[in-house]
Amino acid sequence: MLDAPLAIVDLETTGAHPAWDRITEIAVVEVEGAEVVSEWSTLVNPGTAIPAAIQALTGITNEMVAGAPAFEDLAAGLHERLAGRVLVAHNARFDYGFLRRAFERAGLRFQARTLCTVRLSRRLYPECARHNLDSVIGRHGLHCGARHRALGDAQAVWQFLRVAAEERGAEALADAAKELARLPSLPPWIGREVVDAIPEAPGVYVFHGEGGAPLYVGKSVAMRSRVLAHFADGLRSARELQLAREVRTIEWQRTCGELGALLREATLVKHLLPAFNRRLRRPNELCSFVLDGKGARLVRAAEIEAQALAGLCGLFRSRRAALEALRDLANAHGLCLQTLGFERARRNGACFRHQMRRCAGVCAGRESAHAHYARLAAALAQLKALAWPWRGPIGVLEEDGERDASELHVVHQWCWLGTARAQADVPDLLEGAARARFDLDLYRILARHVGSGRARVIPL
Repeated sequence: MLDAPLAIVDLETTGAHPAWDRITEIAVVEVEGAEVVSEWSTLVNPGTAIPAAIQALTGITNEMVAGAPAFEDLAAGLHERLAGRVLVAHNARFDYGFLRRAFERAGLRFQARTLCTVRLSRRLYPECARHNLDSVIGRHGLHCGARHRALGDAQAVWQFLRVAAEERGAEALADAAKELARLPSLPPWIGREVVDAIPEAPGVYVFHGEGGAPLYVGKSVAMRSRVLAHFADGLRSARELQLAREVRTIEWQRTCGELGALLREATLVKHLLPAFNRRLRRPNELCSFVLDGKGARLVRAAEIEAQALAGLCGLFRSRRAALEALRDLANAHGLCLQTLGFERARRNGACFRHQMRRCAGVCAGRESAHAHYARLAAALAQLKALAWPWRGPIGVLEEDGERDASELHVVHQWCWLGTARAQADVPDLLEGAARARFDLDLYRILARHVGSGRARVIPL
């Protein structure tokens, strides 16, 4: 492995997210034939202020980078320097992600095999609890002239590779590195350029088979990595292997965030009915319970309206799932399913579950119907659907700082009316509110994101 052309890379940045944080320092140690042939480093003007905490950690100040070149000025030379080399970094996903985004902003496509020395350390030293760079330096007694500076950290990573080869053997190091650096083998019908064109960003993707038949709809906040994972050598199940064999084409659509990807995935699955999606394509057998003053009544999808969610107790994909949930509540609270009309009445009055001591005995006259109903109401209250908390429709804003783009997901009564990419789109979407049908999967997605208070909500 050490005989391969390597580029040991370390970056310092203004933060942890490649979409909106920027590079402040780059170092590359070039290795050929197990020998260092070049060491290069430079400060980078990030075009934005460096947070005080980052300045304290790295020692790189705003004044130091003020006169440094921007990444765009370095991009062509750095791209040539890295070409054809295995990119080695401690937490390679971090450095590689920042480089890909930075090159993309500079108008260059960057693709490289990577080797993460954090994962390599875990593979070679499984007995050790920690594998961050400080731990690796301390464990092996490495010399780092300037910790948290790009060149010092890159030099420490190179020292680790040499020490690991001595301690574990060059062959063991090579085997572990080959396994970790291996790129997934793409199906013969999928060119590398197809996957390279997929951004490492939120979105949805669709695998098509022979004749364009939809096979699978997926979503991810990092689409390219997720698509590649479908073709990894370590696929675990026959179903995953079959999907990888049958893919002929890939379509994808970028979104501004995770919520947009989730909404589009759920909608596309129901529209396309892809063969390998099962959970989201289940038929609409939505059921719920309502209290009718005497007991509980099971209602089906045709009776369930989004504006009446506050009166529903539980939302279930099928009658069977609803009755299973009711049975669990009955067991926990001593309820009588016979009295509620969900079990056939026995001739002697008392139900079988009362004989098993799972029913408190309203069927046998051991408690009043009023007491039983009160306990039923308290039990079903645990399943209450989330009422719509706004007076009217709302927009949920998602922004993509990388592209300076935004999306407004228009929602009313937990129904997704669509996504507006311009203010002029909103009135047309609102006109569809009266025709919107309640969808359990979309409700759960929206309740999780919007109901949690995490989302940026704009009343419309």
